[in-house]
Amino acid sequence: MIINGVTIDATFAEAFPMKATRAIITAHNEKWAMIAAQSMTGFATSVIACGCEAGIDRILDPSETPDGRPGVAVMIFAMGGKGLAKQLETRAGQCVLTSPTSALFAGIESTIKIPLGKNLRYFGDGFQIAKVIAGKRYWRIPVMDGEFLTEATTGQVDAIGGGNFLVLAQSQEQALTACEAAIEAMNKVPNVIMPFPGGVVRSGSKVGSKYAALNASTNDAFCPTLKGATKTELSPDIESVMEIVIDGLSKEAIDKAMRAGIQAVCDLGAAKGIKRISAGNYGGKLGPFHFHLQEIMA
Repeated sequence: MIINGVTIDATFAEAFPMKATRAIITAHNEKWAMIAAQSMTGFATSVIACGCEAGIDRILDPSETPDGRPGVAVMIFAMGGKGLAKQLETRAGQCVLTSPTSALFAGIESTIKIPLGKNLRYFGDGFQIAKVIAGKRYWRIPVMDGEFLTEATTGQVDAIGGGNFLVLAQSQEQALTACEAAIEAMNKVPNVIMPFPGGVVRSGSKVGSKYAALNASTNDAFCPTLKGATKTELSPDIESVMEIVIDGLSKEAIDKAMRAGIQAVCDLGAAKGIKRISAGNYGGKLGPFHFHLQEIMA
């Protein structure tokens, strides 16, 4: 398959089951809602070392938030419910409770509930007050700028992590420009996040390493400086490869995000130095969800 001069490899991205939640952060203005959201989702690019994968879902208009203030929705993904609950509560306490004017609410409904502010209430040292409104429990915790309002719980849902595609270009600048265009398009798709810095990862990995202590290492087949030293996947004219990883609440959401991102890259096309679109997989052994590039773009 070739789109605007860009070859779409006959391969697939391989993804695995995760657990996820969404939370809504509001504040006095959008600036401070975003500051709290960025802090809460920091150091959350990969479950390999960060414990979770997290990112900004979208900016919310005051008409969309529970307290009528500007807001930001964030999503957090983890390999299991226990790890998800721990990451959510730790990040809420350290990054949202501490952020000026913030409030925190559930962002997704589910029969499975996990603590959001349920245990943060103890920071109130006995001065906290519970309120039940429309069947939902909230906590009002006194803090030095007034009070921190938080919903007690949010929902946990099944999710998918690890959808991805690779952008192969003639130069680093061209690869980055293409990825920026892809992220801009993908940010318009609901129910997905791209957890790496700016949505882009330049240090794609393979399973395993020559060093026993590591369970992942650099994807040497796609490293342009190693063309003469390894079994390369790159032609001589490809000098930069970047990857976009997608986590989503459903396979359909990841399909849609990948389609939007790949199309944005292909719109730049071969004239802008983009040679191929590929994907990272491990022969189908890593995860049960397979995203076939040519099927997505058909």
